[in-house]
Amino acid sequence: MRDILILGGTTEASALAAALAERGIGATLSYAGRVANPKRQPVPTRIGGFGGVAGLERYLREHAVTHLIDATHPFAATMSAHAIAAARSTGVPIVALTRPPWLPIAGDRWQPVADIAAAVAALAGPPQRVMLALGRMHVPAFAAQPRHHYLLRFVDEPATVPALPHHTLVIDRGPFGVTGDLDLLQRHAIERIVCKNAGGSGAQAKLIAARRLGLPVIMIDRPALPPRDEVPTVDAVLRWLDHDADRGV
Repeated sequence: MRDILILGGTTEASALAAALAERGIGATLSYAGRVANPKRQPVPTRIGGFGGVAGLERYLREHAVTHLIDATHPFAATMSAHAIAAARSTGVPIVALTRPPWLPIAGDRWQPVADIAAAVAALAGPPQRVMLALGRMHVPAFAAQPRHHYLLRFVDEPATVPALPHHTLVIDRGPFGVTGDLDLLQRHAIERIVCKNAGGSGAQAKLIAARRLGLPVIMIDRPALPPRDEVPTVDAVLRWLDHDADRGV
């Protein structure tokens, strides 16, 4: 009998939850709580943090979790590091379901940067119309470059007005298409995009649109994490689970 904990919040996590439910495998999907109305799931869900590594260790033990699957966003570095540490200390097998990063192709005008601070610094220069495609939690950092007009696209209406003197806010939920993102970028006369290298197809439309329009993209690299097993698809996770079952884990 398996009781799996999925650390979620991504499209891949939802797809995995559906696949496990279809197989009749016991699982719980955990959300960090940043989205106000998460998608309904075919497995039990929980919302909120665990209280650091110690809290996650306690949860794994108290709920007799047999497998831990980290299907969080590739930039959820703290949660992923906590998951690795908690799995190691409790002996719970762990695998990360993570999207391969995007790679530039002909026509892309990417400027790779290490982190949010470097992305903010890269916006030094004259005023531009900039799309911040990186989630609301990082928006306040860009107040350090106040002369730009920023286009923000959030899943939910924010509780407070974004701390940017010049901005336009769009409320929308992905996945987004190339035609729609081309229209968005042209309608708002965007001159540059800032985004994280999240990978996957759901958020790639803006990059294809930027390529077609010849727009430069400040691309934030993924954070470094401790070593861990990673797989790119739901099917690969299922094979990993089956392999553990064959070994009697």
